[in-house]
Amino acid sequence: MILRSPLLAWSLSMTLVAAPAAAEPRAQPELLVGCYTGAVCKGIGRYRFDPEQGRIEPQPLEVIETDNPSWLTFSADGRRLFAVNENGPDSADPVGRASSFALARGNARSTPLSQANSLGDEPAHAAPSRDGRYLFVANYSVNAAPGGTLAVMPVDGDGRLQSAVQVLTHRASQADRERQLSTHVHAAVPSPDGKHVFAVDLGADKVYAYRYDPARSSERPLRAVATPFLELPPGSGPRHLLFDASGRHAYLTLEMSGEVVVLDYDDGRLQAVQTVAMDPARSSGNAAAALHLSADGRFLYASNRGEDNHIAVYAVDAASGRLSALQRRSSEGRGPREFALSPDGRHLVVANQHSGNLVVIERDPADGRLGKTVQTLEIASPSDVKFAPAD
Repeated sequence: MILRSPLLAWSLSMTLVAAPAAAEPRAQPELLVGCYTGAVCKGIGRYRFDPEQGRIEPQPLEVIETDNPSWLTFSADGRRLFAVNENGPDSADPVGRASSFALARGNARSTPLSQANSLGDEPAHAAPSRDGRYLFVANYSVNAAPGGTLAVMPVDGDGRLQSAVQVLTHRASQADRERQLSTHVHAAVPSPDGKHVFAVDLGADKVYAYRYDPARSSERPLRAVATPFLELPPGSGPRHLLFDASGRHAYLTLEMSGEVVVLDYDDGRLQAVQTVAMDPARSSGNAAAALHLSADGRFLYASNRGEDNHIAVYAVDAASGRLSALQRRSSEGRGPREFALSPDGRHLVVANQHSGNLVVIERDPADGRLGKTVQTLEIASPSDVKFAPAD
């Protein structure tokens, strides 16, 4: 018989009770990658991302098959995925469309919900209304006929899309006789308060403003405003628009001139206050594309394609929203069409369309600078990359 003192037995029992339970492993973020479809890529890949190592697991969790998903966006609750299908007259499916899916996590499979005609060619961007009732779609339209348009597509309570109920057109600037003979709507962006929608028209050199008023007409929820547009320099080619968290400032890439414009915003009106060149040498090979703010709003990142193929990094003045150039970092590929900051802010993932790769780059959250390349993963013709919203 083994004898133990009461004090020793009590000590052992307390040790067993006090031992903390093993922490469950935290779910890894998931990365969605759209591509221009063909023999290799079939739609949207869903990948695990390791935030500690900064690496994408090469084998996708699933591939959501859909044609030419050039832009991805999510419902407010993160449960629905919307994609525009950048189809046009030269595609196997010559009809521009938008699609919706019930987005899965982990080893589950996503469910297709709907696909509807966007009533335009080559849709290139979309965003849901703040109330979730509509998807605003930018039909770029390479050809002059029908030209670029802003389409308004209803979304039901289950995330299913209907064909556009309202289509708005503009007038091209024709400043560039090769690229601006017709309109090319490249982004559709609601204001932070949800009261306005902005159509960024590369072919018109303008950003058009509309009042969102579904109570007035559910079939025509957008209407003209007193200041109908912001006019940009001829031939500048505005592409993407981004608001900051305060709703007082916005940022705009000018694709054809390779610049970023800082805008002040107030109740449907945009005013340009600063323009910065993404390539200080102002080479002729500029093609500005994506732009994103860090989660804390202290840094802005923008990609420049063409012959430049760099990510420009800017420090953001907290009061004025103005930019100070901080860094230029190679995208390690050709055609950085889109990129995404990881949820913890420690990495940036670039989708290089023309070189067919994703590049993961270290980022310092404290000073905003981009560091070494962690991973390069071959993906055919990546068009967009987004981190899925957290559960």
